[in-house]
Amino acid sequence: MQSVFTGPVYVVRDNIDTDQIISAQYLNLVPTIAEEYEKLGSFALAGLPESLYPIRYVKEGQLDSDYPIVVGGRNFGCGSSREHAPIALGSAKSRIILAESFARIFFRNCVATGELYPCECADRLCDILKTGYVVTVDLNNATVTVPATGKVYSFKPLGDVRPVVDAGGLFNYARQTGMMPA
Repeated sequence: MQSVFTGPVYVVRDNIDTDQIISAQYLNLVPTIAEEYEKLGSFALAGLPESLYPIRYVKEGQLDSDYPIVVGGRNFGCGSSREHAPIALGSAKSRIILAESFARIFFRNCVATGELYPCECADRLCDILKTGYVVTVDLNNATVTVPATGKVYSFKPLGDVRPVVDAGGLFNYARQTGMMPA
C-alpha cells in the first residue's frame, strides 16, 4: 500500500460539519453505484461558505479536487453521522485528512469506508498552512513535511486503523483477514 502522499492541501478551519462536507440534498446518491459515487465527489465541501472559502475544493464542472490532502482544525466532521461525508471526499480523490481533532463518528466512518486516512495532528496546521501549499505525508513515520520550508510536523500514528483503511474499509479488511468469508 502507498505510505507517502505528496500534494497541495486544502485548508479549512474548526468545526467543519458533515453538512459542509456533503449537503443533505446529495445523500440520495448511492455510493455503491459507480456513476453516483463519482458524482458525489463533485459536491465534496460544496457546503462551505464562499465568503470564507473563495477557492472551491472541487472546481465548477469537475468531479475531482486538485487537493488530495485536506487540513482542518478542531472537531473535523462534526454534525450528523453520514458515511457519505468521507465517501464524497474520497470520491473527489482526497486520501488524507490532517486535523487537530475529529468528531468520533466521522473518524470511524473514514476507517469503516476505507476512503480516508484520518491523521490527528499535534500542531494546528490550519494556522500554519494555506490552501495550495504542497506537503508530503508519510504514514509510516507519522510526519507531515513542508518541502518549501523544510519543517516537519507529526501526527498520532494510525495504529490498528491503518490496515483497515489500507484494505479499503472494514468489510474488505474482514475478508482479507479471514474474519468473514471472501
